[in-house]
Amino acid sequence: MPINFQGRSFLTLQDYTPEEITYLIDLSAKFKSLKHTRTPHKYLEGKNIVLLFEKTSTRTRCSFEVAGMDLGMGVTYLDPGSSQMGHKESIEDTAKVLGRFYDGIEYRGFDQKLVEKLAKYSGVPVWNGLTDASHPTQMLADMLTVRENFGYLKGLKFVFMGDCRNNVSNSLMITCAKLGLNYVGCGPKDLWPEKDLIAKAKEYAKYYNSTVEFTEDPEKAAKGAHAIYTDIWVSMGEPHEIYQKRISELHKYKVTQKLMDLADPEAIFLHCLPSFHDLETSTGREINEEFGDQYDLNGMEVTDEVFLGKQSRVFDEAENRMHTIKAVMFATLK
Repeated sequence: MPINFQGRSFLTLQDYTPEEITYLIDLSAKFKSLKHTRTPHKYLEGKNIVLLFEKTSTRTRCSFEVAGMDLGMGVTYLDPGSSQMGHKESIEDTAKVLGRFYDGIEYRGFDQKLVEKLAKYSGVPVWNGLTDASHPTQMLADMLTVRENFGYLKGLKFVFMGDCRNNVSNSLMITCAKLGLNYVGCGPKDLWPEKDLIAKAKEYAKYYNSTVEFTEDPEKAAKGAHAIYTDIWVSMGEPHEIYQKRISELHKYKVTQKLMDLADPEAIFLHCLPSFHDLETSTGREINEEFGDQYDLNGMEVTDEVFLGKQSRVFDEAENRMHTIKAVMFATLK
């Protein structure tokens, strides 16, 4: 049967089959080619979308805005101070109103249940730009980037270093399992995902001929890896006080050139951004001033050498957010 996404929401890749995910990656590659050749593709002219942001972002906002405008759509951005959602108006009422105005809704925030409510009551496709539980648009960009480098996905060893129970690592685990990549989560045991989610990922892996493993040994994880991925140690919305605990837990999982040298000779480095790879940010300098006498924090989760090195694909990955988001919006609105 032909794949049909029309009217569907994009909330988590657990809702999508490997064939559907691969279709979206293929479609993303086509849109990337159209963009690079400056071929007009205003296929959704006359439609309008709204972007609801409870968590601010550079890449997600820009990706959705440019993708929407490239497709010919009108785009409205609402930041946390520009909407009554959840304050003076219920999520259900907000969803019903926005569904009357717009053809699609993007949500980026905290609670997965909130984006699911928007999808339930709006009557239009809703796209998850990030929640505390899932980051599906990032996954498509990551897989497109990996495939661009290796030409295939199945059988590759994909390693995540650091906090293995955050939204990105959880989503990567599920996505790799479904697409046939062998996933390794590497970090302290108390920062591994919930047992139920690991069990679900292992079910997918068994069915799709891949593996899901966890280790506390970064050198063991890095050995023979095709892609090594990391993320910042403290996410938006978490208290500043948690930095000391996270740094003490995660400093040995920093991605260094020594770890990259243990990987496959063609291995690539990935990061969803933003990254503390140097001291050129105010937050990076503040954290270094506070804890730098105990730990080397000139490059927190990754060293500058790796981040800017020849194996890094972080800026390809960031660009690919735009192409994959465009694919999702087109597929669900066409």
